[in-house]
Amino acid sequence: MTDAATDEPTPELLEAGRLLFAGSADFTSAAPALGALPPMDGVEIAFAGRSNVGKSSLVNALTGRNTLARTSHTPGRTQQLNFFRIGERFTLVDMPGYGYAQVEKAKVEAWTKLIHAYLKGRSNLARVYVLIDSRHGLKEIDTALLDGLDKAAVSYQLVLTKGDALKKSEIDKRIEGIRTALARRPAAYPEVLLTSSRDDRGVAELRASIARLLQERGA
Repeated sequence: MTDAATDEPTPELLEAGRLLFAGSADFTSAAPALGALPPMDGVEIAFAGRSNVGKSSLVNALTGRNTLARTSHTPGRTQQLNFFRIGERFTLVDMPGYGYAQVEKAKVEAWTKLIHAYLKGRSNLARVYVLIDSRHGLKEIDTALLDGLDKAAVSYQLVLTKGDALKKSEIDKRIEGIRTALARRPAAYPEVLLTSSRDDRGVAELRASIARLLQERGA
């Protein structure tokens, strides 16, 4: 549970989040195309975001493993759906970054089709955490993904990355603007999380959010 007034997770939920990611975290499979998707087994939680938003770095920070998800300064390095088993509780899915990627247009289009097909057809997908660069806020390409998630009735929550790059006044303004933008979106979870894989801010809260979600799903 969280404190309704502040959205701050309780100490019990923070501990549940810590324990959730304290065990094993293992790469299990990769799907470059829809036909390569593994069978649906247990709860899945996906991470999506623009290329170079810091998605792989955040996955590594969550799991406490520096090399679980491949990181790169070159946008577009994640070119498939990567599946990681977190303990015996759930599967974390690292999705290809969308937006500018230094690869062929046809390949970007193929990734886009794969992402949308996965989102529409995965009944065990509990939530998509959509990562947004806190320095830039929501862009048109982000809202296009949110439109698709709303249409497919897939629950999602926005997570701001690179929060160490902003002043507190800038952070408050950014979060308030995003909350306003989400107010009328039917599939959006209202709480916006701020994180930084560089100084670990918000990582414990994100773990707690996932732990709460699993509790709600009985997983």
